[in-house]
Amino acid sequence: MTRTYFGTDGIRGTANRFPMTPEVALRVGLAAGRRFMSADDRRHLVVIGKDTRLSGYMLEPALTAGFTAAGMDVVLFGPLPTPAVAMLTRSLRADLGVMLSASHNKFVDNGIKLFGPDGYKLSDKVELEIERLMDSKLDEHLVDPTKLGRTRRIDDAQARYVEIVKATFPKGLTLKGIRLVIDAANGAGYKVAPVALYELGAEVIKIGVEPDGVNINAGVGSTDTGALREAVLKYRADIGIALDGDADRVVIVDEKGHVVDGDQIMALIAKSWKKAGALTKPGIVATVMSNLGLERYLQSLDLKLERTDVGDRYVVECMREKGYNIGGEQSGHVILSDLSTTGDGLLVALQVLAVIAQSGKPTSEVCHLFEPAPQLLENVRYEKGKPDPMKAAAVKEAIKAAEAALVGKGRLLVRKSGTEPLVRIMAEGDDDALVRQVVGDVKSAVVAAAKAA
Repeated sequence: MTRTYFGTDGIRGTANRFPMTPEVALRVGLAAGRRFMSADDRRHLVVIGKDTRLSGYMLEPALTAGFTAAGMDVVLFGPLPTPAVAMLTRSLRADLGVMLSASHNKFVDNGIKLFGPDGYKLSDKVELEIERLMDSKLDEHLVDPTKLGRTRRIDDAQARYVEIVKATFPKGLTLKGIRLVIDAANGAGYKVAPVALYELGAEVIKIGVEPDGVNINAGVGSTDTGALREAVLKYRADIGIALDGDADRVVIVDEKGHVVDGDQIMALIAKSWKKAGALTKPGIVATVMSNLGLERYLQSLDLKLERTDVGDRYVVECMREKGYNIGGEQSGHVILSDLSTTGDGLLVALQVLAVIAQSGKPTSEVCHLFEPAPQLLENVRYEKGKPDPMKAAAVKEAIKAAEAALVGKGRLLVRKSGTEPLVRIMAEGDDDALVRQVVGDVKSAVVAAAKAA
C-alpha cells in the first residue's frame, strides 16, 4: 500500500506545508487516538514531547486537540529528547508516545514520531492503519462531550530522564578529571545533557544550548561539527560530544579535533561489551551505509556485522528479531537495546566516556579502532512531486556501469531518502580514485534526470 503521510521515520516535511500542517496534526491525533483507545473503562493516556523548533508551538496544540477529542488524556513534556519520550511512554504506562521533531533537519522542517506503549516506534502495519483512519471522516472519531480527554504538563520530565540516563553509567565510576565540550545543537537535549554530564563529575563546557526556535542544527550539532572541533581545541578538552536536534544521535570529537562517527562508536562499544561478556550475540546490526572498515574490524574480533536497509527502525527490527543488543547507523544513531528502545545520543556518549574513564587513555587512542575504507557520499536534491529520477534509463545504466567497475573492489549504494527529496549516492572501496569516479558518473546521471523531469 502506498504511503501518503508516513516515511521511514514518522511523518516529516516543511512546517505549515502538507503534510506538516495543523490539520494533518489534528488528524494524526484523532486517528492515533482512535487506534490506541481500547474498550477498557479507563482513562487512556498519550505523552507528547518536542524539540526546540518554532513550529512545535503550532503542531503541539493541534495534536493535543485531536487526542483529547478522541477521548485520550494528554501529558505535555515540553522540550525533551526523543529517547526520553520513548522511555517515559513506558514509565508512565502511557498508551502512546509522540515526539515532534525533524531530527537533524533545519528548523523549517518538523516531524511527528509515534511510539507504542512498549517504547518502540510503530510498525509499518500500525502506521498504515493510522493513515487509513486519518483519511476517514473526522467526526467518526469524536467522543461524547462527557468523555473528552484532559491535558496537563509534567514539569519534572527532564529530571526524570537525567536520572534514568545517569543510572546506565557504571556504578563506582565518575567523570572527575575529564574536561568535555557538549554541543546540544540548540535542540531537545540543551538542558538535560549538560546537567547529566556535570552530575557525573565532568568539567562541562557548553555550546549549542541557546535555542531560539530557528537555530536548531544551525552551525552546531552532529551534522556540523566545526564549532565543536574549535571549542575542543580552544579549551584543550579531552573530548567533544555533539548531539542532533532531537538528541537521538551522537558524534564524538577527540582531543585532537578529529571526528569519531557512529561506526567507530559501535566498534568501541562492541569491543567493550564483548570483553565484559555483555553481548547477547557475537555481532552487531548496522545499515548498508556503514563502512567496510567496520565490518573488517568486527571480523578481527570474531564478531558479525548484520546489515539492514537505511533507517533506525530497520536496525531495531533486526535486533529484536535476531537477538542483537547493539546496532546503529554511521550517522551516530546507535541503539543499545539493554538500555533503551531507540537511539539515545547522551546514553551512548556515556558508554564511550565510561570506556575512556576506565582506560585512562586519550580519546583519540581509545576511539580510533580502524581505518575506514575510502567512502564517498553525494546527495542530489530533486523537486518534490516531479518524476522519480531513479527510474530514468540513463540513471539505471550509470548505476549498472558503476557496479560493474566495483566488482571485487568495493560496493555502490544508490537510494532515495525516506525523509526528504534526495537521492543518496555512496560508494566505497580501497581505490579512492575509482570510488570518486563511479560516484561522479552516477551523480551526473541523476542530476541530468532531475533537471529533465
